[in-house]
Amino acid sequence: MAHSENRWLSIGEICTYLGVSNDTVYKWIDKYKMPAHRMGRLWKFKADEVDMWIKEGGAFEIYKNEKTNE
Repeated sequence: MAHSENRWLSIGEICTYLGVSNDTVYKWIDKYKMPAHRMGRLWKFKADEVDMWIKEGGAFEIYKNEKTNE
């Protein structure tokens, strides 16, 4: 997937992009404020927003919180 594309990604595309399941993405949206936009019944994503969220520690916060709760 080219980063130069600035199109909206579907749930399936963002899951493939990140290498995680649909359930994981839905959890990240709900609990960890992963950047996502609701369009009717569908969730859509911008890869650059998700990349920035990860770079700013969004994914790390998930890991840290889950390890603390074990």
